[in-house]
Amino acid sequence: METTKPVEISSAKMFGGYNKRYKHFSPTLGCSMNFTVYFPPSPSSPSHKFPVLYWLSGLTCNDENFITKSGAQRTAASEGIALIAPDTSPRGLNVEGEADSWDFGVGAGFYLNAKQEKWKNWQMYDYVVKELPSLLAESFEQLNVSKASIFGHSMGGHGALTIYLKNLDKYKSVSAFAPITNPINCPWGQKAFFNYLGDNKADWEEYDATCLLEKYHDVSATILIDQGSDDKFLKDGQLLPENFQVACNKHNVPVLVRSRPGYDHSYYFIASFVEEHIIHHSQALKL
Repeated sequence: METTKPVEISSAKMFGGYNKRYKHFSPTLGCSMNFTVYFPPSPSSPSHKFPVLYWLSGLTCNDENFITKSGAQRTAASEGIALIAPDTSPRGLNVEGEADSWDFGVGAGFYLNAKQEKWKNWQMYDYVVKELPSLLAESFEQLNVSKASIFGHSMGGHGALTIYLKNLDKYKSVSAFAPITNPINCPWGQKAFFNYLGDNKADWEEYDATCLLEKYHDVSATILIDQGSDDKFLKDGQLLPENFQVACNKHNVPVLVRSRPGYDHSYYFIASFVEEHIIHHSQALKL
């Protein structure tokens, strides 16, 4: 039986701190999961604890993409913030059809709790919001899990926004790169929600950031969104940031949506602006 406690499987020094990858058995998901933590350089005070910033990745990604491609560790090190990167779905369960398409199943958990029996292990919302923070608090005394913020990219931007809005007491701030902000109205979201949640549209709205603003709009920290103007998926109608902006304005939710001319949907775009996002969160975490 695999242990629920995290077991270190790799470590690499970077900007004075360490990228450490861990494996553990997840009772929430019913399978073995990996996650990666960037620990900043140790401060002089042994009692110091680092605030945490969760990163949620997009379709097809795992816990390593952000850690290897974003360069976020440079600013995380100087700001004294630990980065937490979980995987994007359960793995190794061999559910029929789980790997048939890149935008559903493995690598495409959409940070929700599935209701359909076939996908009952796809409980990524509970994994990110409940299991992982508890695991971190129990396992790493140098982390202050009660001081947390969250951000993400594309499907992970959708995850960050929805998780933040539904848990305003748990996270100090949120930001996103090219998030899927209104999934009930885009092909990616409709495919995922129908298969994971069934055909009840009220269930879909529970995982749609634009819809959630109707219920959860007591937001004090500005929501930061960066969107590349040359993003193929923006042009294909998958992201719909304009709908989220309208909903924020309707409910007086502070939001800053920045169009970045010429940038696409890739990690080149993320790496270009990730420093500004970490500073955004650092300011909220230090209040």
